[in-house]
Amino acid sequence: MAELKVVIPEDLKQEMDKTSFIDWSKVARDAIREQASKLARLKSIASKSKLTEKDALELGRKINRGLHERYKELYPGLK
Repeated sequence: MAELKVVIPEDLKQEMDKTSFIDWSKVARDAIREQASKLARLKSIASKSKLTEKDALELGRKINRGLHERYKELYPGLK
């Protein structure tokens, strides 16, 4: 099995030390595995897409503009 060094802030280490019954290595493995799985699913979806990168960026911009307009209505003080 490979090893991975993870650097964490001292305050987080102190919190982790308060709960020594938790296998923090397992927590990290599970979180990494979950993220890798999400990335694999995204790659699978993207590989089947017929959108070009330009199309995807434009679609993202339209979605962002739409969300911005929606939140401006909900929160009038928003610019």
